[in-house]
Amino acid sequence: MAEMRWFRSVLIAFVLFFLVTEVINSRDFYAILGITRSANTNQVKKAYRRLAKDLHPDKNKDDPDAQDKFQDLGAAYEVLSDPEKRELYDRCGEECLKKDAGFGSGDPFASFFGDFGFFQTGNKEQNREIPRGADIVMDISVTLEELYSGNFVEVVRNKPTIKPAKGTRKCNCRQEMVTRQLGPGRFQMMQQNVCDECPNVKLVNEEKVLEVEIEAGMQDGAMNRFVAEGEPHVDGEPGDLHFKIRTLPHPRFERRGDDLYTNVTISLSDALTGFEMELDHLDKHKVKVNRDKITWPGMRMRKKGEGMPNYDNNNLFGILYITFDVEFPKKDLTEQDTIAIKTILDQTSINNVYNGLRGY
Repeated sequence: MAEMRWFRSVLIAFVLFFLVTEVINSRDFYAILGITRSANTNQVKKAYRRLAKDLHPDKNKDDPDAQDKFQDLGAAYEVLSDPEKRELYDRCGEECLKKDAGFGSGDPFASFFGDFGFFQTGNKEQNREIPRGADIVMDISVTLEELYSGNFVEVVRNKPTIKPAKGTRKCNCRQEMVTRQLGPGRFQMMQQNVCDECPNVKLVNEEKVLEVEIEAGMQDGAMNRFVAEGEPHVDGEPGDLHFKIRTLPHPRFERRGDDLYTNVTISLSDALTGFEMELDHLDKHKVKVNRDKITWPGMRMRKKGEGMPNYDNNNLFGILYITFDVEFPKKDLTEQDTIAIKTILDQTSINNVYNGLRGY
């Protein structure tokens, strides 16, 4: 009896130790992504994309824990970007997720959209041998406002998907060297096409909604990659789907790199006496513009920090260049007005004739 009580005590202690260890080792996915528990799905994706660039092992070769940190980041994204897994995690932590057969079975890096080519895993030589479907490149039109502030755009994709079908088929066909005996002591080596027997498949069109992230500061022509969303291959892996950013023309601003250009027309009165005004920026904040000197047609003003955000560092902004046009009055002036203006301006007539080039 004493031995039985001792055994039970040891067993209880072991179970308590196991449970405490699990609690201690349980990861805080919200802390890993640097977000609050009230963060929405878009905020989860933005945090993941930002950290994935900084924590990737290829960029942190001197950090021995880089691989573990990157895997923790992937696990956090896999859970918090999935509503069902996130609800389960919020209710009872990571231990409940381990009991869920679906957790950890997928590759969050392969399913997450974006141009992270380094998320492919596995043996590179082996990957090259696997047949692969064609990649698809599609243009996606976005506004300058979306490129300034960032946005998520939903795209409906009709994708051919491989489904099981009745019967079998020849698959994994390859050329192999075989030796055939032609007679006593005579052999011939030749190539022969060898195929396996695989279950039959068919292609079925399925509608799928993809969420494309338009990151603040992205340049025209930038690519967003969706892994395995391209053309399928019945004997291998599907290709990738690439969305190429195409910027729509804007009625007020023109983008050149991280800089913005715009034109403003002012009256002749404001050009001579000065003015104060406000411009609506791409995110609706006001840009104050004022001048207390004479403004001539074609004069350009620079507003630092009012251009586009830099893609690599959204805390840096380009320059907003404002070119002024002057609107002259169209009505005729009276003789008295003409005399008054000449008196005020006190300018002599200038009649320089040249060919329009500035190098004279």
